Order: sequence, then structure tokens, then C-alpha cells
Amino acid sequence: MKTIYVVRHAKAEGQPIQAPLTKEGECQAVRLAAFLENCSVEAIYSSPFVRAVNTITPFAERSGLRIQQDDRLGERVLSDQDLPDWMEKLKMSFEDFSLSLPGGESNHMAMERAKSFIDEVVKKKEDRIVCVSHGNLTTLILRLFDERYGYDELFALSNPDVYVVEIEERSASVRRIWE
Repeated sequence: MKTIYVVRHAKAEGQPIQAPLTKEGECQAVRLAAFLENCSVEAIYSSPFVRAVNTITPFAERSGLRIQQDDRLGERVLSDQDLPDWMEKLKMSFEDFSLSLPGGESNHMAMERAKSFIDEVVKKKEDRIVCVSHGNLTTLILRLFDERYGYDELFALSNPDVYVVEIEERSASVRRIWE
């Protein structure tokens, strides 16, 4: 059985790639490290965004595992333009997965990116893997295994959040394990 811990990053100071964690987010990252300590994790993958790497760094230091950054875990960009009605556009993108706004990535495109990452790590020798990402992409990763994950579930995520995906043969289960 392959076990993937899908982690949404802790609280951050903003959305830019270089945005660090808040003080609260730093404390959450330490709590996350303790939470994951007994999960027998064998590999860590993270979005290269600072907030994602900083979220898993305390666990990496505690476990002695190297953080492997992967661009495919980076957050989905809705648009490269300022959208005053971004929430409405985001909701529309969950109603039409092919909707791609100017300079942005559709949910379908982001899911393909996430799927290529998942397909690759499932083939690796490590059976217990952590992958750290962002709200929208985390939702899409979970949707790869359970199509019920969508817009409402995105906004139900906490910072941080942890889901476990257990994959056996041709079936998979998803459940939230973060308290």
C-alpha cells in the first residue's frame, strides 16, 4: 500500500512565491512536525513556494529527510491579472474545469500537472510520502482520488491541513487527519 500525506501549507503572509509564514504559521509548522513524527514518512516533496518549504522544514529537520522541491506542487494561478471578482471566477473554474483566465491555468491543466507528480511518486520505492502544496492544488490532488472534492472543500481546508491518501491496487481512500 502506498500512503501519501497531502499537506496544505501553514498560515502565510500572502500569496507571492516568496511570502514567508506568519509567526502563527511558524508555530503551526512545529506542531505539524510533531504530528507527522510517528507516520514513518520515507520521502518529502514540496512546492518550491517559500510558505510550503517553511511549513515542512521543521519535520524535515526532525526526521532527517531531505525536502525535494517539485514545481508541479506549486499553486494554481487563476490569472496573472488583478481580479476584483476573483472568488466568483474561482467558483466558475470549479464549475467548468476547462475555464482558463488570462495568464492563468485551468483546473484541468493543474490536475494534469498534479497527476503527473502523483503518477511518478506512486512508482517510487518509498511507500509513505509527504507532499506539501497549496489550497487549490491540494483540493485538485484530493480530487484525483475522490471527485467529491471541489470548490466547497477548498474553502473548508485549514492552514495547515493534512489528508491521508491510501492507495491499494486499483482503489484509493482519502480522509482528513489534521485536528
